[in-house]
Amino acid sequence: MGAEWTSPFTAWANFYVIVGSAAAALTALQFVVIVLGAELSVNASEHVTSVFGTPTIVHFSAALLNAAILSAPWRRLASAAAVLGVFACGSVVYLLLVVRRSRRQTDYVPVLEDWIWHFVLPLVCYAALLAAAIALPAHPGPVLFVVGAASLLLLFIGIHNAWDSVVYIATRRRRANDADRANSAER
Repeated sequence: MGAEWTSPFTAWANFYVIVGSAAAALTALQFVVIVLGAELSVNASEHVTSVFGTPTIVHFSAALLNAAILSAPWRRLASAAAVLGVFACGSVVYLLLVVRRSRRQTDYVPVLEDWIWHFVLPLVCYAALLAAAIALPAHPGPVLFVVGAASLLLLFIGIHNAWDSVVYIATRRRRANDADRANSAER
């Protein structure tokens, strides 16, 4: 009898169950953040949401999709690499569109921290996934660590950016309440 082929993804199954589950749960929590912002009458334009809110959902979803891709029962590494490569290319294109939108919107001027967390680090993740897709068939062992690191970093980016949104909503609401009180006191 010939030896059966063992997928290198099998050893990563628990990792991707954890990352995928966390990404799904955090996506749901981001929806709650957006609804709370709307409930609290925090005025964020569609442009600001498309630059700072929607990409956070996309990064969580990317971590989830990446977990799904690498949890699928692939028979050939080249097949998994092709799907990962298409996903990574699409993500890079999406992120470049977000950068273009961020430069066009005038409601909020991104600071250095915003550029790093919202644009640079996600681009590094998606570029790493693209490079990993290219190298996966030849070097699956080390490449899967790159893919795992990119997935985790996307999760951390999403957490940071969601927290940033919560803090922004809370402080903006507080400033609005303080301004309302000051206006009431003047009357």
